[in-house]
Amino acid sequence: MSIRVSVISYLNTIPFAYGLLNHSINRDIELRYATPAETANDLLEGRTDIGIIPSAIIPSLGKESIISDFCIGATGNVASVLLCSGVPVEQIKRVYLDSESKTSVLLSRILFRNHWKIDIQYASFEQSSQEIDYSASYILIGDKALRNRVKFNYVYDLAQEWVNYKNLPFVFACWASNRKLDKEFLYNFNDALRFGVDNIEAAVNTIPHEFGNDYSYNYLVNNISYNLTPQKRDGLSEFWSLALEELKSKVRWFG
Repeated sequence: MSIRVSVISYLNTIPFAYGLLNHSINRDIELRYATPAETANDLLEGRTDIGIIPSAIIPSLGKESIISDFCIGATGNVASVLLCSGVPVEQIKRVYLDSESKTSVLLSRILFRNHWKIDIQYASFEQSSQEIDYSASYILIGDKALRNRVKFNYVYDLAQEWVNYKNLPFVFACWASNRKLDKEFLYNFNDALRFGVDNIEAAVNTIPHEFGNDYSYNYLVNNISYNLTPQKRDGLSEFWSLALEELKSKVRWFG
């Protein structure tokens, strides 16, 4: 029986998809593409066996659920997790939150409260049914952020703001599993991920996406950091600690 694997359908996971599709591990897996929220729900509810899931979800599974030394992380500007606004951050009163990633929502709340020290209102936002108002303020992630960032007057990169705040890198998503996996399978799975990360140019030229190849290559090489290093694990632990505090706090919602 194939191992069911869920991959986030954003540009930043193209190297992983390329590795999994072009390695012998492909014979043993069933690959599915989904949003960050869907990958998390599918793993939590047992519809998949492995997923690259938002960091905020991992405590629900346990730290031991992380099965790889590869991740979606950043040591500076990530370019695709953004606070986009028509006004400077100190003038923001309300932020519309992207529903696709709990991690980015929690990160933005932590930064507003502890880094920028601004008390704001939050509202939900579904791009599939709502148009973006470029005079308002939004948390945008993934390909939506890459597409829309140039249309706003002010753009704040949440990964860079986290680095400014904590002097630690940030991890947006990790490979995790809800079951015990064979050691040989895990070795081959990670070897496939490594193969993809080592062949980003081939991945950009092979896996379909909506952006130009030169732009995509530059983004994947210079903005995304794929290795789950000890320093990134420290950043994860700090985020989890602050996220727990944030979840306990009272949040003002609009509408």
